[in-house]
Amino acid sequence: MENSRLTVAQRVFQTEIESLQQVVNHLDETFDRSVELILNTKGKVIVSGIGKSGLIGKKIVATLSSTGTPAYFLHPSEAFHGDFGIISQQDVIILISFSGETDEILKIIPFLKWHQNQLIAITGNPNSTLAKNADCCLKVMITQEACPLQLAPTSSTTAMLVLGDALAIALMEARNFMQEDFARFHPGGSLGRKLVTRVKDLMRTDQLPFIKANASFTDLILAMSAGRLGLVIIGDQSRAEGIITDGDLRRGLVRFPDTSTIKIEDIFNPNPIIINENEFISEAENLMIQKKIATILVGDAEKSMVKGVYQIYNV
Repeated sequence: MENSRLTVAQRVFQTEIESLQQVVNHLDETFDRSVELILNTKGKVIVSGIGKSGLIGKKIVATLSSTGTPAYFLHPSEAFHGDFGIISQQDVIILISFSGETDEILKIIPFLKWHQNQLIAITGNPNSTLAKNADCCLKVMITQEACPLQLAPTSSTTAMLVLGDALAIALMEARNFMQEDFARFHPGGSLGRKLVTRVKDLMRTDQLPFIKANASFTDLILAMSAGRLGLVIIGDQSRAEGIITDGDLRRGLVRFPDTSTIKIEDIFNPNPIIINENEFISEAENLMIQKKIATILVGDAEKSMVKGVYQIYNV
């Protein structure tokens, strides 16, 4: 039974992969024109569809909105009960219907034509009423659904979804939409926090584990344990002479099994990396990944002054 289910899953994946390839093969200059229509509009993108196409439309709206293209989903039936008011003449409309003959979609076309909106159709039927009334027709040409009854939208909705992603990414690149822009639309996510939060907002500043260069091995262990940062800083806040991490300590114990002979100068790193407190978390973490370290000192590198400590797992 399990092997049979696995076979079904593999068949579904293969069918949908082949369908996507068919859609790729039918991409042409219409895709470029669709992107240009959206780029040149002074309005927003309105996406409409019903049923499974509507669900795909909502996802396309979400992707467009989060990547720099203002978008809104309009339910075709609700449009007749006041929601047409959301549409301005500058808006570009994307209508989604695999058959191209969905009644609810066709009913709103006369208003959109009267309103002089430009229409982009996403459909599997280039000869349909929808396609013939659109300024641009993006074809979702597939030969079969993954559903064995050829009834449930599967391959077709996957293709529509990917086509929507392709539009969003093409627009994103055309606008030179960067990580910082993405962060502004996602301030609650981890990426957003890293791109808009500065090191000073998350660094540890209290009870930093400073020890003197002539401290004993016992002082080193006690300070490292008390600081709970996995390190000690040699010197003081006005000048850091070096740093000893727990990794440095372990390597030192291998070299000097007799702890009574260990000296601070034998195991410390005299050139710790210090980053400015006003750097963004993303910059700090990129530097830490590059240097293969999990902790970085925060302060003034030129003066070797330390204000705090930032660890990569704080976010």
